[in-house]
Formats: sequence, C-alpha cells, structure tokens
Amino acid sequence: MIGIVDCNNFYASCERVFNPGLNGKPIVILSNNDGCVIARSNEAKALGIRMGVPAFEIKNEIEKYDIRVFSSNYTLYGDMSQRVMSILSQFAPEIEVYSIDEAFLNFNGFKCLDLMGHARQIAKYTSKGTGIPISIGIAPTKTLAKIANKLAKKNPASKGVHILADQEKIIAVLRKFPIEDVWGVGGRYANFLQRKGIQTAYDFTNLPKAWVQKEMTVTGLRMWHELQGMPLIALETKEAAKKNICTSRSFGSMLADYGIIEEALSNYAARCGEKLRQQNSATRQLMIFLHTNEHRKDLGQYAKNIVLHLPTATNSSIELIKYARKGLKMIYQPGFLYKKVGVVVSDFVPELDIQQNIFSAESDSRQAVAMKVMDKINSKLGSGKLKIGSQGFSNEWKLRQEKLSPCYSTRLTDIITINV
Repeated sequence: MIGIVDCNNFYASCERVFNPGLNGKPIVILSNNDGCVIARSNEAKALGIRMGVPAFEIKNEIEKYDIRVFSSNYTLYGDMSQRVMSILSQFAPEIEVYSIDEAFLNFNGFKCLDLMGHARQIAKYTSKGTGIPISIGIAPTKTLAKIANKLAKKNPASKGVHILADQEKIIAVLRKFPIEDVWGVGGRYANFLQRKGIQTAYDFTNLPKAWVQKEMTVTGLRMWHELQGMPLIALETKEAAKKNICTSRSFGSMLADYGIIEEALSNYAARCGEKLRQQNSATRQLMIFLHTNEHRKDLGQYAKNIVLHLPTATNSSIELIKYARKGLKMIYQPGFLYKKVGVVVSDFVPELDIQQNIFSAESDSRQAVAMKVMDKINSKLGSGKLKIGSQGFSNEWKLRQEKLSPCYSTRLTDIITINV
C-alpha cells in the first residue's frame, strides 16, 4: 500500500502556525512582486477568490471581507516543509518528497498493522510537531492514493484519512471520480478523453489497453494500470539530479540602468553555480535572457536571449558570472524599461568528469577551493553572507515583498517572544 500525505492549505497554514490570530480568517498568498494569488485558505476559497487573480483586481474584496494578504515567504515555507518531512520519515521505511507540501509513503509490509490507526497517528504527530494539518490517502498505487487523498480532504467524516483497499469500493469511487481530476491527466488529455465520451476514471479503465497505449503513449498506459490497482509508478526516494537549472526573478520595478540589471544577473548566475555544486554537477552551456513587460502595451517591447557554449564545464560562480555578463552585453539594448533577466544552465556533466583545459587548469583549481570555502561559510552564517564582488549590494532589482511575514523559524531576529 502507498500513502500520499498532503499538507492542507500549506502556505496559509505556515502563516497561522506562528500567528494563531489568523485562524478562521481568510488568507491569500501572493506571487513574486506581490502580483497574483498563488495560495488561499478555505475561507478565501469560500469567498470566491480565484487562483491566479491579480491582487489589484480583488482590492475591494480584501477590504470588504478583511482578507489577510501575505507576500510569499519561501524561506519560512521551505523550513516548515523540511520539518513535516522529517516527522513523516519516522512512520514509513521509505518516503518520496514529491513537492514542498506532499510526500508519498511506502506502507508495503504493513499488512498486520491497523493502517487507519497508523495514519491517524501520523496526522496527530505531524500536527502536534509542526502545527500543520495534513490529509492522508492510502491505496495500492500512487494514482489511487492521490484519489483517496482528495476524498480525505472533501469528506469531514474521514477526519483527514481515507483508505482505498477493497476492490469493490475502489470501483465505486472511480465511477464517480471525474477524469479531469485524475493525477496525470492534464487539460489537453482531459478534453481529448471527454470528446471520446470518457467522463470518469472508471470509464478510462474500461478502455482497451491497445487504444490507451496508441493514443496516450506509455504515460497513459501506466495510469491505466495504476487505476486498476497495478503499481507501475515507483517511489523515487532519492532526488534526481536536475538536467537544467533556471534562476530568474521579475524586478521589483522596471529597470533601464545596465549596471543594476548586470548586478541582478550576477546574483542569478552565482545562484546557478551554488545549485550545480549542491548536486555535484558542472555545466557546459548557459542561456541569458532579458525582456520588457509584455503587459505594458504603452511601452516599447524587447525580448532577447543568447546561448553561450563554455570552453570548459564549470560550476564556479566566478566563471558563470563572467560568461553571464558577457552574454548580457551582447543582447542588452538601451532605451527600454526591462522587467526580467535570467540565467539557464544546461548540458551537465558530473563534477568529477570535467575535461580540463591546460590553459585554465590552475585557475579552475583555485576557484574550486574558493567555492568550497564560500559554500561552507554561507551554509553556517546564512545564504549570501559571502559574495562575489560583482553581485553588489543594490536592492533596486530585488522583489517587491511589501507584505512579507517574518522568517520565524530560520532567523534569530524573527523568533517570536512569548510573555508568560
């Protein structure tokens, strides 16, 4: 049996853990630069607040219903996620961290255990240890577990836990479960299947195997098997190394100053280097892109990118910044107000397999030592404490986060004070 644990309204729940006065209040979390709604509490959903709606469009609703608005605080959310996953790992022999607020648990071999009681214990200890409420779905496959989790969320009587084990009950659920809500069915496949008269998950399981494989390839066939109780999607207990890394943010305000844009780009390139070193990879290619705000039709529009092939694979932030700045010079055009710049690194090789260049071997060796020292210091003292000079100290390009909550669990100055 496979379990999927999903943190309920995770971002909103993280805000409530350290501010109980938010309990029962409608909450929305905004995207980068406080642009659009990316998360909502149940209370906000009940008021009809839509995902993705621009914040300025719901200004009246925010005032009318006293909706609490927060900038996205990924430092806080990431730390709370690690705490949740740490507790979950104590209750199963294997765990796959699927996203910041979801994890699959392997319950194979738990046949003699009261799974319902075990799941309720997981929910109890997780909530007690972190303050985050969770829902748990358990079934023979990942896909069915996802369906069970949705049922756990929808049905208050389940108290946050739903188990699909009996075949007759599974079929009864699939008969009513909309095909568009099945894990792995995107909008394109949902429309395609509905045009073919496939409305429910059960309808899908009755399709001929050959037809599914022909029309939906191996991914659809895997889902078809999973819905029939045959596990084909294995747990991924080790995080796979990324094949490309993109670091980019929209500016807090539109910029024309080349120096400030270059500083932002230097920080993004340095961050790419840090991520590469974390997975022991090096890159042989990077792409730089720069563009204006496409939504401002009253302003001049410009968008450009350039791909640079590096002479030697590297994960040195120094080298990545050098080439990123070189690329920016080649695509920057004066006379525009820019909204975003970014770096994408790809074509990775293992760090130990870098083909050295005899003209730069000594320099690369010194930089590798410098990167290790920098990473070690930043790991102990906090990200960005030690930087490369070209990263600068300007705040003009940084995100607008006017409603950011404190980093209660990761910053000493933000730890809450309790008066007894």
